[in-house]
Amino acid sequence: MTLSASDLLWIFVILTMLQPMLTRKIIEAKRLGMISRIEKARGSRVILMVHRQETMSLLGFPLMRYIDIQDSEDVLRAIRMTDDEMPLDIVLHTPGGLVLAALQIARAVEAHRGKVTVFVPHHAMSGGTLVALAADEIVMCDHSVLGPIDPQVNQYPAASILSAVQSKPVADLDDETLILADVSRKAIAQVIRAATELLAVRMPPGEAAALAEKLASGDWTHDYPIPAAEAKGLGLPVTTDMPEDVLTLMTLYPQPVRQSGGVEFLPFPRERPGKVRRG
Repeated sequence: MTLSASDLLWIFVILTMLQPMLTRKIIEAKRLGMISRIEKARGSRVILMVHRQETMSLLGFPLMRYIDIQDSEDVLRAIRMTDDEMPLDIVLHTPGGLVLAALQIARAVEAHRGKVTVFVPHHAMSGGTLVALAADEIVMCDHSVLGPIDPQVNQYPAASILSAVQSKPVADLDDETLILADVSRKAIAQVIRAATELLAVRMPPGEAAALAEKLASGDWTHDYPIPAAEAKGLGLPVTTDMPEDVLTLMTLYPQPVRQSGGVEFLPFPRERPGKVRRG
């Protein structure tokens, strides 16, 4: 059968259209295979909550994914489908999100009878940290980070709203600012109370309350990175024995749509020439 130039062009167009879908399916199959491998090796249920930054291909501005109600529904469903005594391994990679959704997940994690291990290969900020507080063990890399859990009100830190209000006479404040201050006080108190309840399961009540207040009351900026050593120093059950399979699994969650990045390297392990292997 002879193909004309127009036939070849159409075949090229069709293959070009199918290529992203085929690539996605291949990556999804690899992810499922790796998840199954980890579950068999650890005898656990593996749940991932991975939020990548997506770039809109048309307008080109970033949209941040975050913990939302759909995530809480999915995680709670996965936990309900898991035997109460089976360990949970939760991989977190998230900038945070809705307090409602994060707290639902955290309380479900805390209530699970089997051991719960949270893995943080890179970062689990804000609501992600709130989930991590409910775990029996938090596994981080040396340079992965958690973050403060201070609530945000109308895109401003609640603690900063209160600080601004306290620096002026009430007569100089408008009604909207006073309302925001009232909401901020309640939001901080609610998060401190919830975090204290989560932490008090695994540490003395006084230490739990002090740590919850430090994390939630605005001592740091909301994006302050808390590395593994500092998190451990705060009293959290942190280890740095990150399984290689978890790091490999994260490579199977590339940016869904991305422009050329600013980081590039040959993706192979490198050793110093002449290095003598031990063992």
